[in-house]
Amino acid sequence: MRFNETDRLFVLTGAGISAESGLATFRASDGLWMNHRVEDVATPEAWHRDPALVWRFYSQRRRDAAAAQPNAAHLALAELEKQMPNRFYLCTQNVDDLHERAGSQHLHHMHGQLFESRCVRCDAPFADTSLYEDASALPTCKHCGAAIRPHIVWFGEIPLDMDAIYAELDAATHLVVIGTSGNVYPAAGFVSIARRAGIRTIYIGPEPPSNAASFDEILLGTATAVVPTLL
Repeated sequence: MRFNETDRLFVLTGAGISAESGLATFRASDGLWMNHRVEDVATPEAWHRDPALVWRFYSQRRRDAAAAQPNAAHLALAELEKQMPNRFYLCTQNVDDLHERAGSQHLHHMHGQLFESRCVRCDAPFADTSLYEDASALPTCKHCGAAIRPHIVWFGEIPLDMDAIYAELDAATHLVVIGTSGNVYPAAGFVSIARRAGIRTIYIGPEPPSNAASFDEILLGTATAVVPTLL
């Protein structure tokens, strides 16, 4: 794929790109996410019902993400950003920090970040790599004493800063979607918005997504195999 000096690229990445670094996806064939039902660990109702279980789950996710390494697709996207200064935007559905560790800088985590937490009352996120696996010692806010939760957008919550995302999409000439199922909205709707605006749309993944019919081009293959050669 070639870009001229006026092209602007919007890249959306999903769980497929992190899976190649060994991180579990939540749409496994058995319907479980790291041996947990999504409803039990990744919804506001789950948090209110059992915050200790939610924190044990996300503590394990932090441990796994810290041990994972960026793969060739992460590195290729970081390199492309260097080649397209001020014309590259990376929006990820993933909460791990593999894009950052690969070198990406102009990126947005629409579903929050695994290594951040926030007070349920103050609502201000802060960096946090701690593991909270003791139900009797869950974190509380130093300022107001309220509970601290993972800075994650759970099912049923609104993704972060959607206005900024749509502004970047509106300015793009190309949309490249990598490793998503095409089932999770609003991200799954980005391709339809792009098509209506005349933006060229490309999908990369080992199998067609649910919204495959909306793409101009489908490139089947793993992210690590396709992204470095394509970009």
